[in-house]
Amino acid sequence: MSADAGIAVDLNTIRDWLRAQVGSYVMRAPEEIDPLVPVAQYGMDSVYSLSLCGDIEAEYGLEIEPTLAWEHPTVEAMADHIRGRLSTA
Repeated sequence: MSADAGIAVDLNTIRDWLRAQVGSYVMRAPEEIDPLVPVAQYGMDSVYSLSLCGDIEAEYGLEIEPTLAWEHPTVEAMADHIRGRLSTA
């Protein structure tokens, strides 16, 4: 579902995708990932966070800084950041 220029991606879609990605790294079902809880509390470490940045780049075509999970520590904050970046891309 890669985002192409001009195609709006809904915040809920991004949030759900992020929950699935985080869940796959920490071996939990996506519905167990609370979008308002810092992903570090689920066991996301720097290696997983760097991999997540690569996943976001591949899925949405955005260059993502490796500090994403520290600057935007929850799924909700990451989704909001990604949506903002997509709207200006």
